[in-house]
Formats: sequence, structure tokens, C-alpha cells
Amino acid sequence: MVTLNIERINAQSPYRLMPNHRPLFYDFITDYGIDYNIGFTPSDLLPGSEAYEFIITNPHHRKSPRDPKLRQTILALIYEFFRNRSAIMLYLCETGDNRQKHRSRLFESWYRASGHQTTFAYFAAELPDEYGISNYVALILRPDHPRFAAIAQQFSDTIELFREKPE
Repeated sequence: MVTLNIERINAQSPYRLMPNHRPLFYDFITDYGIDYNIGFTPSDLLPGSEAYEFIITNPHHRKSPRDPKLRQTILALIYEFFRNRSAIMLYLCETGDNRQKHRSRLFESWYRASGHQTTFAYFAAELPDEYGISNYVALILRPDHPRFAAIAQQFSDTIELFREKPE
């Protein structure tokens, strides 16, 4: 089970995170008055692995201007998560408003701008659903993860399984 140190996160985060009622979730409000909930929930996408889906929600669906503090806050939480070298993070872009491609590009740009390309391995995939709507998913883990090669292969196999058309 992953544990997170809120004091360490808040020491690195420009926005103060407050624990949410859900384990591994936090709430904060931006300088623009926008509420966010961010955190990790156990995932069953990679059976046999302790993987977590990273979730970002804006419960009031308010449009956020470009806010570098938002990126820094999210990265502070992710860096704390990866203090555990066995951590496995999945990021699935929400499709309800048809902005999943934008979310995927934004998250990937944050990763590339973080300067941590050698600290973390990032595998991304696009998966069309049965209606032709593209879904975007990413796997992030440390290269020194004890089961790195097996996890990367399992992710690749899972993606291929989802791409296969049912007969």
C-alpha cells in the first residue's frame, strides 16, 4: 500500500493540499477560485500489480486558465507517490466532454517539461472504443522498479487486448 506524506507534499506544492475523505486523495483551491480533487485509486488494469490510477477532478467543471501552480501542485503529489520505487501509476483521460486528447497532450507536456524523463518511464497509448471514440492511457513507473520489464510488457499486452475487436 502506497503512503503519502502531506507535509512533504505541501512543502513542494504552491497550493496547500488538504486530505480528502477518500484515502490518497486531496483537495485544494487555486488562486482563480477553482476547486480540485487529486489523488490515487487502486487500479485493476494490471492484475497482480499494485497499480494506481491518478485522478484529477474539477467538481464544479469551471474552466481553468493556464496556471503553472496547478502543474507544480500536481507534480509535487506525483513525486511524493514515486518516492516508493515500486509505485505504478496509470493515467486515463476522462472522455465525458470530448477533451480527452487535450488532457493527454497537457499531461504529457507536463511530464516532458518536468525534467524527469530519466527518473520516470512513460508509456502512452490511444485506444478507440466500440464507438470510435479515442481513449488515452499512460503508464508511469520508475526505471528501477523491481519488475519494470514485466510491468511494461503487461501494459503492452493489455493495450493490445483492448485493441482486438470482439468477434
